[in-house]
Amino acid sequence: MSNNMGHGGSDGNDLIPMGTSDMGGQPVRTVNLRDLHTFLEVKSNFRDWVKNRIQDFGFLENQDFVTAIEIYRGGERRDYHGTLDMAKELAMVERNEKGKQARLYFIECERRAKEGPALPDLSDPLVLQHLLADHLSKRIEAERRAVTAEKVAEAATETVAAFDRIANADGSMCITDAAKALQVRPSDLFKFLRQNAWIYSRPGKAGDIAHQDKIKIGYLEHKVTTVSRSDGSEKTVEQVRVTPKGLAKLAKLLGGSGGAPATLPLLRPNGLGGSSVHHAPATE
Repeated sequence: MSNNMGHGGSDGNDLIPMGTSDMGGQPVRTVNLRDLHTFLEVKSNFRDWVKNRIQDFGFLENQDFVTAIEIYRGGERRDYHGTLDMAKELAMVERNEKGKQARLYFIECERRAKEGPALPDLSDPLVLQHLLADHLSKRIEAERRAVTAEKVAEAATETVAAFDRIANADGSMCITDAAKALQVRPSDLFKFLRQNAWIYSRPGKAGDIAHQDKIKIGYLEHKVTTVSRSDGSEKTVEQVRVTPKGLAKLAKLLGGSGGAPATLPLLRPNGLGGSSVHHAPATE
């Protein structure tokens, strides 16, 4: 039995009034079988007629019909609301002129429904309830998407601002310090820079050397330091250092500062992404 029953929305000049019933959470066009029983001029009483027809033809509740308890003359009675298919079948088995007339009427109702979507009957509480629920659901989803988009935009703005602050900072840092700033292991960053043509080493010589194109772009620079030996002599040490601009570029390539993966991705030499490994030349 359906206790959320809506039946109404008669089309005014309908031969047999039709309404809308809730079946499985969806509004379905139905006929009050008591009205159909009256129109067909069936000689047996409604209660016996409808129960016998349901049993004889195997109609299923909540699929072919729903029931509702309605107040009638100060008491209660059970009404049955059937789909148009059920109503057509019930009309056909009466085998009389009224049955033929009702069946043709239901066929015409179906034809009109297939020609185009009818305007919703806002006088029907059940139809109105479904329309309002659908509208509310769509509005909530639209607001959720708008909030998500706003948060993504704010995060992107903050990330760009962070990169700009890094790029505009003063001074450079050694690769080890750059790895700390990017929150990755120094050994991983050294490996990444070598495999992606930022730095390379010459056979037989200690230390790394920056690729010339990375120096020209302003990502890397060389710093020469004079170190005193214990015997009083001096030696010159050249060190590759990452500029603020280079650190900002690395932060973008590695997914953002503080968010780089433990195993760094191998990017193409032009920094556009990919999985190819570039082997640095022996000399430059």
